[in-house]
Amino acid sequence: MTTIQTKHQGFTLIEMLIALVILGIVMGIALPTYQNSVVRSQRSAAQGDLLNAAQAMEKEYTLNFSYAGAAAGTNFPAQSPIDSGNKRYNLSIIGASTGVDTFLVRATPIAGTNQADDGILEINHLGQRFWDKNNDGDTTDAGEDNWNRD
Repeated sequence: MTTIQTKHQGFTLIEMLIALVILGIVMGIALPTYQNSVVRSQRSAAQGDLLNAAQAMEKEYTLNFSYAGAAAGTNFPAQSPIDSGNKRYNLSIIGASTGVDTFLVRATPIAGTNQADDGILEINHLGQRFWDKNNDGDTTDAGEDNWNRD
């Protein structure tokens, strides 16, 4: 009687370990890149909300020759249908209620979100844009007078 040997198909332990190491390396590169992309996209959404708020302020000034009425009635940031209920920034209007013909709209990252270390964003009545890139709470540092990355 002849015995037929069958070869078992499968992975060896070494092959599995090599696959896990490769997967770990890919994840180590891909995950931070993805998280950085998410932070940038949420910053862009906040910048859009700031521009909308500034436009609403200018509309109020055009109609009433004052920014004071817009501060109480402006509802920003707009809720994204994708992100409903998950705010990453608090928007505030500074200086408009004092009767002065200036305003500053500020987006402050909310603690506990992935935007927390991204720094505040601002736009003023002159259209000047500020971003606290080093997240020290001060937008007057060198190079922080725009919304560009670097």
